[in-house]
Amino acid sequence: MSTLVSQPKLTATDAPRLGFLGVGWIGRNRLQAIAQSGVANVAAIADASRDVLRSVVSEFPAATATDSLDDLLKQDLDGIVIATPSALHADQALRAIERGVAVFCQKPLGRTADETRRVISAARQADVLLGVDLSYRHVAAVRMIRELIANGDLGRVYAVDVTFHNAYGPDKPWFYDPLLSGGGCVIDLGIHLIDLVLWMLGAPAIVDVNSVLYAGGVPLTQGERRVEDYAVATIRLDGDVTVRLACSWKLNAGRDARIEAAFYGTQAGARLQNVNGSFYDFAAEKFEGTSTRMLISAPDAWGGRAAVEWARRLRRSRRFDPSIQLLIPVAETIDRIYQR
Repeated sequence: MSTLVSQPKLTATDAPRLGFLGVGWIGRNRLQAIAQSGVANVAAIADASRDVLRSVVSEFPAATATDSLDDLLKQDLDGIVIATPSALHADQALRAIERGVAVFCQKPLGRTADETRRVISAARQADVLLGVDLSYRHVAAVRMIRELIANGDLGRVYAVDVTFHNAYGPDKPWFYDPLLSGGGCVIDLGIHLIDLVLWMLGAPAIVDVNSVLYAGGVPLTQGERRVEDYAVATIRLDGDVTVRLACSWKLNAGRDARIEAAFYGTQAGARLQNVNGSFYDFAAEKFEGTSTRMLISAPDAWGGRAAVEWARRLRRSRRFDPSIQLLIPVAETIDRIYQR
């Protein structure tokens, strides 16, 4: 690793200068969310596609436009937002961290637990803020259920069912190459489910993982160079908690998406679920015996909250946030589902 470049600490009144690397649909969405929040300045924008770059820069004419990370890192930035293909995340994050630049990266941070550990270790050693866009943590319904669990309103949680079925598959070819993506629906969708379970339950240790992966309705064998489009896994956590996970692309599920996270405790249960097949609208319910009580429902504009929260945190301090280390057991669980 190259020598770290020392950067001055931001004060509470400074608006961070941010660069945005990759401004396709999701990168553009995060850029607009941060810009609209007013917590940071859009200083530079980079994308390999000139047409995409031209379109986005037209909205932010004061920003420097470039097609490379090298040029982006020459712009005296406080942080960068990375929304590029998965195979590039770890290397691009490391290069920014080496320059003392804070990073907010799309998931996955790395294709494997090893890549994830390397980036987090570099950020910790450099004392640089690192964030990852695990956006479902910021859904109001999720936070309400997390509070119920933390307050003991469900009793001792011992069973969790999490599901993410997507009636569509990704539209970029690299998603279907495991060397570029790190895997299929598990690392694309299941990562959100695993993260939510560990985050909502207070980061219990992983005891055991068993899984079956399918492609086109046929179980995959270890070593095949294909990604899974359907997966089921049973995850046992410390504290005698059993998690059942299912996720898929292109499943005949009768709607655009089925997204659910149900937590069952000794006193009550609670469930997050999407509304009418939506990818964006969620409701939370609490169960007691045979009764169901609605806690909260849509609308809830949560899509860019993770990026805005990271930018706000950067405005306060560029220092490393130890909570990012939860991504290591998330990545390790994904590796175990893939049996690697």
